[in-house]
Amino acid sequence: MEARSESGSRTPVELPRMPAAGALYRRALLGALPGVGGGRRGPDLPAVEVTVGGVTVDRAQLAAYDRVCGFRLSDRLPATFPHVMGFPLTLRLMTAPNFPIPLIGLVHVGNRITTHRPITADETLHFTTYAENLRPHDRGRQVDVVLVGSVDGVEVWRGVSTYLGRERKPGGRDRSERPATPTATARWRVEPQVGTEYARVSGDHNPIHTSRLGARLFGFRRPIAHGMWSKARCLAALEARLPDAYTVEVAFKLPIPLPSTVSFALLPDGGFALHDSHGRPHLAGLVR
Repeated sequence: MEARSESGSRTPVELPRMPAAGALYRRALLGALPGVGGGRRGPDLPAVEVTVGGVTVDRAQLAAYDRVCGFRLSDRLPATFPHVMGFPLTLRLMTAPNFPIPLIGLVHVGNRITTHRPITADETLHFTTYAENLRPHDRGRQVDVVLVGSVDGVEVWRGVSTYLGRERKPGGRDRSERPATPTATARWRVEPQVGTEYARVSGDHNPIHTSRLGARLFGFRRPIAHGMWSKARCLAALEARLPDAYTVEVAFKLPIPLPSTVSFALLPDGGFALHDSHGRPHLAGLVR
């Protein structure tokens, strides 16, 4: 398929195959080592959109993903699964030398997914990714990374992940008043193996999720659950209520240390939330 830019200001870069996520993570980790990486990064986002076609569903991976996240085994893809399919492509974009924020240390603070119709395991997808809306934040800079999935030239799925690149800046923590903790609909025990099992099925091997040492290097006492696992686990709990086409948006709050017990709450008007045993928020979401 010929690459077509969604914006005249971006240059299309079409890859012959989906990149290998492991090699991209190794590049990012090497670049984070003092005296090894640290090359100059551009002040702006790369004006490219990276695409790859002919992406098919690995049914064994889909089944393993369903199990780890709590979905029913089905040929119908969970709304969060195309994010996993296209994740290596977004890694390729974010590990480019001219990407303005280093991958290692990025914090995933939000994700919005729109599924225009059900996608089944026998369909072949074409993915496109680009970055937009680089902006200041009181703790550094934020950027949106967009991933679009198409079938036969028609968009069927879109995901927007918001990442925070933390930088040392004056100012304290956000001390705004916390809303009341909603009544729990269910409680889940999140075991330590969730980090490694989700990494295996998603290809996201960030060490803060899989290694105690890796977590400590970035300020966590023990590994934390992937944010996209927590979003998927919530959607699995809502699976019977979801329409064929919808948008689901979440804000990731406090990380979920492994192991933990979390409380899931179903809210009015399509909202949902995860809290810890003290009522502190892990995730706030909305389906519309």
